[in-house]
Amino acid sequence: MTLLLHSGGEAASIEELAAIPLPEETRSYKPVSHQALATMLSTIASDLLPEFELVNMQFGLARDGAQMFGVHTFKNGSSAMGLSIGFRNSYNKSLSVGIATGSSVFVCDNLCLHGDVTVLRKHTLNVVASIEALALSAIYKSRSAFNQIQEDAEVMKGIPLTDEDAYRTIGLLYGNGVLTPRQLPVVKNEWLKPSHVDFEDRNVWSFYNACTESLKSSPPQSIMERHLALHNQIVGQQAHD
Repeated sequence: MTLLLHSGGEAASIEELAAIPLPEETRSYKPVSHQALATMLSTIASDLLPEFELVNMQFGLARDGAQMFGVHTFKNGSSAMGLSIGFRNSYNKSLSVGIATGSSVFVCDNLCLHGDVTVLRKHTLNVVASIEALALSAIYKSRSAFNQIQEDAEVMKGIPLTDEDAYRTIGLLYGNGVLTPRQLPVVKNEWLKPSHVDFEDRNVWSFYNACTESLKSSPPQSIMERHLALHNQIVGQQAHD
């Protein structure tokens, strides 16, 4: 199963990222290679997180390779979740380079992000010089994001959820722009008939993963923000209940 199923996009290998020609550099525009960004992030993370092992790299492309979204997943011990680093890039000036950190659920490749998207830089002439330092900062903080999501998951597992409460929350997520109309039936189906036995318990964690399953169809320009918004909405709602 792939994490990257956004509409109009396709999964890709790192070799395929490298094969996409870079656009021409201009006085005000400096392209950043999809492949170079992915490799740099995996290298920095491996250096900064020695207790974690890189176990998976996933990439999605859209608009004939002009937009890229990727996820590096790292494993630490026997946890059901791995530390994730999500990132994006574009060759058509539609997206700034960005990173978000969190977790992946190994059983289904669902992505759980925490915090904010770190917009590294627009593609200006100094972008390459800026990326490494900003990436170092984002990845340094990734361990905290991973630990926070593990704590949030344990809390969510302990909160029962009825069908009526699930449907009300689906409405809130749609009203707040986290879910699209096409994603609503995916959430409902995953909630009523989970694809994975791990999410058969009727609790907030199972509902959360029904939602993250639906977000796999999000376009690359918004997938990180929607995952972050989902996490903030679900965790914030439980804090106020």
